[in-house]
Amino acid sequence: MKEEKQHTAKPKKLFSRWIGYGWILKNLVFFLFLSLLAVIYIANGHMADNTIRDINKTAKEVKELQYEYKSLKSEAIFKSRETEVVQAATPLGLKISSEQPMKLTVPGKSAK
Repeated sequence: MKEEKQHTAKPKKLFSRWIGYGWILKNLVFFLFLSLLAVIYIANGHMADNTIRDINKTAKEVKELQYEYKSLKSEAIFKSRETEVVQAATPLGLKISSEQPMKLTVPGKSAK
């Protein structure tokens, strides 16, 4: 019976010898340093997550703006066609001239 008690008590002595009150006090500064590193690591992870979210949000906005640009560009091209310009000018009383354009010349100056 005594041998079994001694056998089980050995690991406890070993553990208490390695990690005791004195050992903890001796390495307190190191534990505080490790805690500081853990806090910095966690804060860095949060900052990286926020940066990734901002990048994704900006990429989504850029994509939406590209779609808007393409639709506005196609609308401008459609409105600049001759038939659309004529339709827009008709209510204003403007129409396409059927006469040839005249060339104006200033006497005394030669055309270049």
